[in-house]
Amino acid sequence: METVSSTSSNSTVTLVELKRSLVPPKWEDGVRVVGMSECREAALTLAHAFAADDYAQYLADPGDMDDISAEDKWKLHLDITTYTVAAGCLEGLVTTVGPDYDSVALWVPPGKELDGWLVTLRSGLWRLYFQLSAEGRKRYFDEILPLLHETKASVLGDRDADTWYLVNLGTKPNSQGRGYARRLLEDMFHKVDAEDRPIYLESSSQANNAYYEKFGFEVKREISLTRGNAPVRLWIMVREPRPARKVAYHHHHHHNQQQQQSPNSPMMMKTKKFHGAGAVAGVKM
Repeated sequence: METVSSTSSNSTVTLVELKRSLVPPKWEDGVRVVGMSECREAALTLAHAFAADDYAQYLADPGDMDDISAEDKWKLHLDITTYTVAAGCLEGLVTTVGPDYDSVALWVPPGKELDGWLVTLRSGLWRLYFQLSAEGRKRYFDEILPLLHETKASVLGDRDADTWYLVNLGTKPNSQGRGYARRLLEDMFHKVDAEDRPIYLESSSQANNAYYEKFGFEVKREISLTRGNAPVRLWIMVREPRPARKVAYHHHHHHNQQQQQSPNSPMMMKTKKFHGAGAVAGVKM
């Protein structure tokens, strides 16, 4: 930046030099996959997005933690989110959009689970047994995990192992309203519809239910977590695949294959873009 004083008056003219940013331009609009080295940054986005969420508070601030500081409760909330994102990076799919991990989605592909013993060990989820309070352990291990597993199996039936599971979708509070969450969802819809598979999620907010309904999700069941003073309600939502997208996806894929003239052609040299994107309990846009 330069400041130049005018000779004809007492006014000052400021010239601003626009410099090129090191942030990759495609990060603004393009959906990209999050790796293990980035899981802390992605988890921080989700932690802020769900900081006031009933489900998050049900687990990180149970009734037997009144003597714990707000800072320690936040750290526990962030640790829970970080372990979950790490598990997603190991066994699922974590995607983001925006220049600073502005919106993050965590998906579990068909036939995969985030709570296998190896993933639990490598992601740090095993630490929750020691970090959660006595009541927190009962809520997580004895209530939440069994209820979510049983409900998912009951709602989906024989399609349980053939469904994409949206574990989390969250946007930083100061980045909301820019369409980031929509971008993550719609990017994944192309892939899921081409595979002819449904999407399953749990929502912890009626406002989010209305948002998801715009994308074809339907409420299938309502469940409650009941160990607290007031029940925490969760709405089970499912989106069925849309055949029109399937036809369009395969047409686009076939067209791209025809352009691949040789292993050294420009189409073969490009990095393949993964069509991926965007709830346990709730989603913050």
